[in-house]
Amino acid sequence: MPVCGRRPWQVKRSSSGGILPVMYRPRRRSSTPASEGEAEPRPRRPKTREEQREALLAYAFRALGARAITEAELRGKLERRSEDPELVEEVLRRVQELGYQNDAEVARAENKRRGVGELRVRQTLRRRGLGADLIEETLQARDPEEEQQQAIDLLTKRWPALSRKRDPRASAYAFLARRGFGGSVIWPAIREVAELFPPDEAEE
Repeated sequence: MPVCGRRPWQVKRSSSGGILPVMYRPRRRSSTPASEGEAEPRPRRPKTREEQREALLAYAFRALGARAITEAELRGKLERRSEDPELVEEVLRRVQELGYQNDAEVARAENKRRGVGELRVRQTLRRRGLGADLIEETLQARDPEEEQQQAIDLLTKRWPALSRKRDPRASAYAFLARRGFGGSVIWPAIREVAELFPPDEAEE
């Protein structure tokens, strides 16, 4: 009767016709590759410095293509890709020479964001690694009247909800402060918007 599966014993017939038990020995797996004729892959040769530079430059262009980033942000990205500080600086200078990276342009774009006050812009520019001189130069270009109007517009849209709070003025102050507006902008905005929404009208 045939036995299914692996068998610890095999049998063979003797010359006289009898059956002799033979111990089963499984084949050992060879440590050599399956196809002896195939050549092993060649180890990659180290990249030349020029090849490293081109690869890092291509990576810098991809990073800058995603969004405008500061020099400090780009340097951080490049340093995570290369351990050669001279190569990192070389690539930084190159993309700046070509006009792909400019901290002043990044600062101006951040300064034009609507719905945020001067304090928020200052904090953001500092966090993104811009220098103090450039930050001050950028903020000097802000229009105080425009900032005041932005605060009024934001508060006007939010006032119906804020007016239902226990202390509407305190809630309004916190709302604008979280968006980076200073007290000199917030209080005039609260006074003006509160006059537009008398208490009896706000409750309707």
